[in-house]
Amino acid sequence: MQWSGEGLIIGVRRHGETSVIAEVMVATKGRTLGLIRGGRSSKLAATLQPGNTVQVVWRARLEEHLGSFVVELIDARAADLIADRTRLYASQLVCELLRLLPERDPHDRLLGMAVDLLDDGKTALDLGAELARFELTLLDELGFGLDLSACAVTGTTLDLTHVSPKTGRAVSREPAKPYCDRLLRLPQFLISNADPTPPDIADAFRLTGHFLDMHVWSARQLEPPAIRDSLIEALTDAGYAPEWRD
Repeated sequence: MQWSGEGLIIGVRRHGETSVIAEVMVATKGRTLGLIRGGRSSKLAATLQPGNTVQVVWRARLEEHLGSFVVELIDARAADLIADRTRLYASQLVCELLRLLPERDPHDRLLGMAVDLLDDGKTALDLGAELARFELTLLDELGFGLDLSACAVTGTTLDLTHVSPKTGRAVSREPAKPYCDRLLRLPQFLISNADPTPPDIADAFRLTGHFLDMHVWSARQLEPPAIRDSLIEALTDAGYAPEWRD
């Protein structure tokens, strides 16, 4: 069997003395693993960096086999990422999050979002907003999407300000008032075209992190990515601590 496609390298690990096993998020194919013979050579080292976009050819005798990759570099994004600590942290987090997806299950929406947010030219707030939306979309793609379309209490679609930490459903301002200390704040940029502020970004990561921990990390007995807290700090100004607000 053989197919080819364009994808994002999200992980590489050693295999034997000279080879590696690469994880590539491939359009229409999803998260795919493949053996790259000679992948530890200096010739391939720059290509096989997480964050790079590559053209891959996958071959295997049977579909269920691991298979092997032949790769060709399309976008050497990793070199630029290394020069920008915040973007590098974002790349590392995105790659770790993509590795939560089932193998060979297409998620082209997430792939497109990942490539877009790793490209240069964004402010820290724009990058933070895109990454928070990425985590929100990841929850949806994993089957744990939040319902932010209407208030769980009144059914209104207006003035949605909080989210229930138990159900993942939105709550509007008035019903939320007596329970603000128990609810998660809903940043408006997640449901509208509002411009995010540093507190909004911190609240968005608190929201997505709560449900990722509930449904994914704790459920799979995994630790949240270590880089995530450092990235949130970089995106929201050092020392900023989110607080409950009504």
